[in-house]
Amino acid sequence: MSVITLPDGSTREFDQAVTVLDVARSIGSGLAKATLAGKLDGKLVDASTLIGHDTTLQIITAKDEEGVDVIRHSTAHLLAQAVKQLFPEAQVTIGPVIENGFFYDFAYERPFTPDDLSAIEAKMQELAAKDFAITRSVSSRDAAAKFFRDQGENYKAEIIESIPANEDLSLYGQGGFTDLCRGPHVPSTGKLTAFKLMKIAGAYWRGDSSNEMLQRIYGTAWGDKKELQAYLHRLEEAEKRDHRKLAKTLDLFHVQEEAPGMVFWHEKGWVLYQQIEQYIRQKLRGHGYGEVKTPQLVDRSLWEKSGHWDKFGAMIFTTHSENRDYAVKPMNCPCHVQIYNQGLKSYRDLPIRLAEFGSCHRNEPSGTLHGLMRVRNFVQDDAHIFCTESQIQDEVSDFIDLLFEVYKDFGFEDVIIKLSTRPENRVGDDAVWDKAESALELALNNKGLDWALQPGEGAFYGPKIEFSLKDCIGRVWQCGTIQVDFSMPGRLGATYIAEDSSKQVPVMLHRAILGSLERFIGILIEQHAGTFPVWLSPIQMVVLNIADRHAEYATGVSRELEKQGFRVKIDLRNEKIGFKIREHSMQRIPYLIIIGDKELEDQAITVRSQKGEDLGSLSISDFAQRLRQEIEDKT
Repeated sequence: MSVITLPDGSTREFDQAVTVLDVARSIGSGLAKATLAGKLDGKLVDASTLIGHDTTLQIITAKDEEGVDVIRHSTAHLLAQAVKQLFPEAQVTIGPVIENGFFYDFAYERPFTPDDLSAIEAKMQELAAKDFAITRSVSSRDAAAKFFRDQGENYKAEIIESIPANEDLSLYGQGGFTDLCRGPHVPSTGKLTAFKLMKIAGAYWRGDSSNEMLQRIYGTAWGDKKELQAYLHRLEEAEKRDHRKLAKTLDLFHVQEEAPGMVFWHEKGWVLYQQIEQYIRQKLRGHGYGEVKTPQLVDRSLWEKSGHWDKFGAMIFTTHSENRDYAVKPMNCPCHVQIYNQGLKSYRDLPIRLAEFGSCHRNEPSGTLHGLMRVRNFVQDDAHIFCTESQIQDEVSDFIDLLFEVYKDFGFEDVIIKLSTRPENRVGDDAVWDKAESALELALNNKGLDWALQPGEGAFYGPKIEFSLKDCIGRVWQCGTIQVDFSMPGRLGATYIAEDSSKQVPVMLHRAILGSLERFIGILIEQHAGTFPVWLSPIQMVVLNIADRHAEYATGVSRELEKQGFRVKIDLRNEKIGFKIREHSMQRIPYLIIIGDKELEDQAITVRSQKGEDLGSLSISDFAQRLRQEIEDKT
């Protein structure tokens, strides 16, 4: 007899071996129909897996994240089956799950076309509708290699032959098609109801540019058609909001081949950048931070002592002068320790909070560069707090309050929090990591925040809390972080005199709210689709005259508003007012001030908002007061 314990603590007893699907049936026909796979003692398995011993079991459906991954994995195999039926000479290679979907690489004599993609997707729909059972079998390595060689699948055979000879392999079959895979897979192709092929790209065999080029077909798959349509809608919205396109339309910035991954800020983009920097600077002053500035080039020896050279060596830009190797600063933390180390510190001096808008360079692969989202030169709203162990809780708590305050002002209130713990490659002993992880966990719990554990994802020198923003179309962006570091201060000689006159090493908290300013601005552009709130908008208003006789009064209005600290442009061109309104509306200007005969006579202004709302006739002082309140409220 086997006893199977379910997630809610209830149990099911069986006199003989049963499958995961049998257990689901014993619970209810609805659950059995929805079952995609199972989790036995934490391990994901096929729904057909036999259970003959006491175990814990979770039934996996499309409502589970693992269930959607199983769907995507199975849909990749469905894609391969469809390609083989339509193009028998094509060879299959690999087809993994990726974020929001999957891909499969093929070797074929000619490039696939968009028409081919449509035909492949139609064939996939046809195969899914036939509801072929998906079955697992086990083969020795040599037998599996021979099986695929005999079918002319040389790439698949090469993969198998690279596996140790004593390992058994699992093969999955469906409707006459067989593929190598660890699994698990859905029980039958009929479970695959919501998928779409997205695009074709090139990919080198085994990711090596010296190998032959294959064809990669990307697809997406979801638990149901509603989720698929929602995803496709998000993609459509994301395309409209693409910060690179909006940057060109709004004249904010550009990047070019002569400086890959580095930004040329235009006047309007730099105004936006400075608004954000000055806002953060003001917030930091209010929370007791002192702003510092550190060098761009620092001797290699410092990065070796800190551990960054071994960890990030390939990503560090270097230069050489007078028989010395220098790193172009990839991060700011070791430099902040050098400032801390100047002069003797007492426990009475702590905490010390050092902030820097630090310009960093990292040699990101050229293929990963993407507008402002992935660059080689970026500025962090970086800061490091040197404190005692007893001060960690208060410092983390204050940082969390500051972070939520900033995110709210920028219009983000849906924040996802994750605690990332020790990675495999790390510095410091387990006792130190235990202490650091416990400190962060306690800080989160004391704030009453919901958070998830992210095992193994901490920095090499300490655990961290990650704060991710969910934008208006559901995308998640990891921005803020705070990390507890018991290791680097000691490695770099940081000490303080404790209350008992002993010399102690301070704890170092690494923290950022926005992360990379460049990336955060990219997120902001897409969040607002280029229509910034008035406090951030590079140009807050444009003054428009209807006729030449209104130009003098319009100029006076513009100067008065500029004098009051607003960012104002004036348009006195000899164009029809409707044309000027449309043009500046396309530029996402928050307010248009229109000056005509009535405004001149009343010494007033007519104001039109970006939303097309007519605010009517106002005095300059009333409009300025309204604007100041809007800016103060960050609305």
